[in-house]
Amino acid sequence: MPTSSLADARDARSGDAIASELRAGLLGREAAISPKFLYDALGSRLFEAICELPEYYPTRTEASIAVRHGAEIARAVGPGATMIDLGAGNCAKAARLFPLLHPAQYVAIDISYDFLRESIERLQQRFPHIEMTGLGLDFSERLALPGVVRAEKRLFFYPGSSIGNYTPEQARAFLGRLRDGCDDDGALLIGIDLVKDAATLDAAYDDAIGVTAAFNLNILRHVNQLIGADFNVAQWRHRGFFNPVESRVEMHLEAREALSVRWPGGERFFTAGERIHTENSYKYRQSAAVGLLEQGGFRSVHVWTDPDQWFAVVYARAIPR
Repeated sequence: MPTSSLADARDARSGDAIASELRAGLLGREAAISPKFLYDALGSRLFEAICELPEYYPTRTEASIAVRHGAEIARAVGPGATMIDLGAGNCAKAARLFPLLHPAQYVAIDISYDFLRESIERLQQRFPHIEMTGLGLDFSERLALPGVVRAEKRLFFYPGSSIGNYTPEQARAFLGRLRDGCDDDGALLIGIDLVKDAATLDAAYDDAIGVTAAFNLNILRHVNQLIGADFNVAQWRHRGFFNPVESRVEMHLEAREALSVRWPGGERFFTAGERIHTENSYKYRQSAAVGLLEQGGFRSVHVWTDPDQWFAVVYARAIPR
């Protein structure tokens, strides 16, 4: 009978390396914190709540594409893949596809190891016939998969709009690392958010009841834990808006007043209104999205969208070498 295994593989970037990255971001000309630090255990649960909000269209729109085109997606992918779920979270998006794709192995990867462990344990009870592996891993800069991950027919699964967290240049490099991580029989099933009106985008990243604000502000609490900083969350406010020039939604934290933040060996003064940049979410036109995948080493095979063309699910095969 298939079994599940779990491993926390974050050791390469723990401790001093993470602290150095955070300090460098906070001391930059424009302060910034990488969006990957949004996803501690609490942040992951808050993001689950965001996905249920009426304003946050990506999750339900992507799900509707899977329902409408599920049979076509299954035919394109075929059974028996090694399904590698990048940023798996609660694994719900992958689980919805299991009855269609019939993967031989499911590999869930997430930076929040504790949250991932709970998700995998629940999922294995629902699908005991699928071999499962959970990896606590920061895959944003490198992808080192252990030997337990099957090499055959790797299918990288990257749903949501997470590819938009990278600049186009970073996205190309990231996709290149995925291409390096599979043989010529490898493929990618990815969600890409498309350009739409600014009002819809602004609402999606700054909802009426403030769940996205809580999610963004939680990063300060996480940074306090990681480097011993003394951020006071009450001194900051959430800002989320579409930047049409860059074709991206930006999330920032804005100082409500002049303040100082200290951590062991460092300090930064913020003026009232000064911001910390916490996330970008680039929005693509369909042709640009396909071009991005090709530049990263994957040839688009199928593109499925919703009727309004708000979101795209793309299946792309590795370009042979």
